Amino acid sequence: MSCRCSRAKAGFVVAAAFAVVLAVYVRLVRPWHRRWGATDGEVVRPLPGDELIPEPKHDVTHALLINASPGEVWPWIAQMGQGRGGLYSYDGLENLAGCDIHSVDCMLPELQDLQPGDVVSLRRGDNPSFLVDSLEPARFLLLRSRDPKTNRPLSADDPKTGGWAATWVFFLEEAEGGSTRLIVRYRAKGAHYGLEAVHFVMERKMLLGIRARAEAGALEAEAAAP
Repeated sequence: MSCRCSRAKAGFVVAAAFAVVLAVYVRLVRPWHRRWGATDGEVVRPLPGDELIPEPKHDVTHALLINASPGEVWPWIAQMGQGRGGLYSYDGLENLAGCDIHSVDCMLPELQDLQPGDVVSLRRGDNPSFLVDSLEPARFLLLRSRDPKTNRPLSADDPKTGGWAATWVFFLEEAEGGSTRLIVRYRAKGAHYGLEAVHFVMERKMLLGIRARAEAGALEAEAAAP
């Protein structure tokens, strides 16, 4: 009986600890990472593509300041993707999942002419992947989740795949002193709670990777200026 009581007590302690951790995550950690770096105004401001997922269950907005102009930041965004310039995140972790990501530290001129309909993949095999919906160089890039079978955007109205319909927008705004405010928003029709934390960890590193590369390029350009 004593062994059974001990096991029951241990199980209760574990369950109680899990409940506490979950409550802390839901109340404190999750609200923080869903809007990491973004101001109150940036969280609620309309961005390109919001209308495509009018009632998202997964809606995150991240932002950071980059000491480089929008024109110096844009090339790093334009060349993102598997088989392209990489994702500037944790390549080692990406490749453990078979993504075959290799982030570069230089701008690739041959990848700068991004056009609507182009594919931006997150792993080898084009799934998951996005289609370029629209863009304005040095201003914004709007991506939509892609159906690899049809090469069309996933529709939020499709009862079979609508839960995975998503938009991902990279919005650049000139800030004080010629710097750039980069705002990134991801909206999905379905709730992807199990992926939220992973999404945050990888996207945060991506944004920091973009900033580091853009700022290094801006310093090099300044040093080379006559």
